[in-house]
Amino acid sequence: MQRRRRSPSAWWAALVAVAVLLLGVWLGARHPNWIPSPVRGTLAGDQSGRVVQEAIDTVHDRYYREIPRADLADDAIAGVVAKLDDRFSSYFSPKEYARFKQSQNSEFTGIGVAVAQHPKGLRVLVVYDDTPAKRAGIVRGDVITRAAGKSLAGLKQDAATALVKGPAGSAVRLSWLHGGKPVAKVLTRTTVTVPVVASQLRRARGGCQVGVVRLATFSSGAHAEVDDALRKELKRGAKSFVLDLRDNGGGLVTEAQLISSAFLSDGPIVTTRGRAVPARTLRATGDPVVPKAPVAVLVNDGTASASEIVTGALQDRHRATVVGAETFGKGVFQQVLELSNGGALDITAGQYFTPSGRNLGGKGVQTGAGIRPDVAAKDDSKTARDEGLDRAVDVAGAKCRR
Repeated sequence: MQRRRRSPSAWWAALVAVAVLLLGVWLGARHPNWIPSPVRGTLAGDQSGRVVQEAIDTVHDRYYREIPRADLADDAIAGVVAKLDDRFSSYFSPKEYARFKQSQNSEFTGIGVAVAQHPKGLRVLVVYDDTPAKRAGIVRGDVITRAAGKSLAGLKQDAATALVKGPAGSAVRLSWLHGGKPVAKVLTRTTVTVPVVASQLRRARGGCQVGVVRLATFSSGAHAEVDDALRKELKRGAKSFVLDLRDNGGGLVTEAQLISSAFLSDGPIVTTRGRAVPARTLRATGDPVVPKAPVAVLVNDGTASASEIVTGALQDRHRATVVGAETFGKGVFQQVLELSNGGALDITAGQYFTPSGRNLGGKGVQTGAGIRPDVAAKDDSKTARDEGLDRAVDVAGAKCRR
């Protein structure tokens, strides 16, 4: 059967129709108010999207000073997230998202501390080994008050840490409170590699050898490092263990599942539920590295999210004694969703529940009660001793099976 060929005029008509359609879509996205209302809805999306774009166009075209359209879009997205009234959700502009991804690396330049915001500056949470801070005598609990000639009091954490950080080899003069007394020294910044896992062997009262494994974050592959550390301390003679999760703000839920599995042979670890996330229960998997040896989990008010999942699972399953201070109380989890502009949304996607059905947060995204320790212990910032760890070692050692 012979096919009819279209005439040249028919081809031109089709091309013109496609061009008009593409132009309409472009105008609908960029300048919807230029399009007649009968066809605006088809080409420019729904009414809500058109109003947002119309507002951005109006500010861009009419405001007394010029503001780049990309900046207005960033501000509009940030405004939507801010109205969620959820401190766990945020919007990363393209530049901020690039910095965020870089910050996930375990290497940075600075003096070698992890910090939290404090009214007087920055409270030191962790001092890493073989760093300028360690050599200068800075310890956990100290408060950095000045850096580079500027007071850190009242500054947001990002602004304060920016004054402390700097290129490797550069010098910075710091002032800090050590046991309440002021100290000032010049430190030379260096490249610092943050250990995700660190371990040591401690002797408890009574002589029991206790393996201490500290986990800094639930990053990808952290479970393998925890497993290796547990095996190393077993070979060195550990008969009981302390899992130190102080100031560990969490990370990947799947890592929480796998790290819990180092101590549990089967059964539930955590259940997650969300409006756009299917409900699922993560269970222990594989053979545990430490199936029976006594375990103490050491926590404080900086223990959050995935750290609380592990702590809650081991407490609910009667596998570990929780030592320390009440945990943060975060009962929700987030997802990072990349956007077409190179930025990303880090938004709360659901809630998680421990094996007994506990949600550790408050109402919605409010901070909740967290996990109450079985044995209370608190560090004294006025001393260089680690009272919390000492207590956890003794608790684990008291149940030692020699």
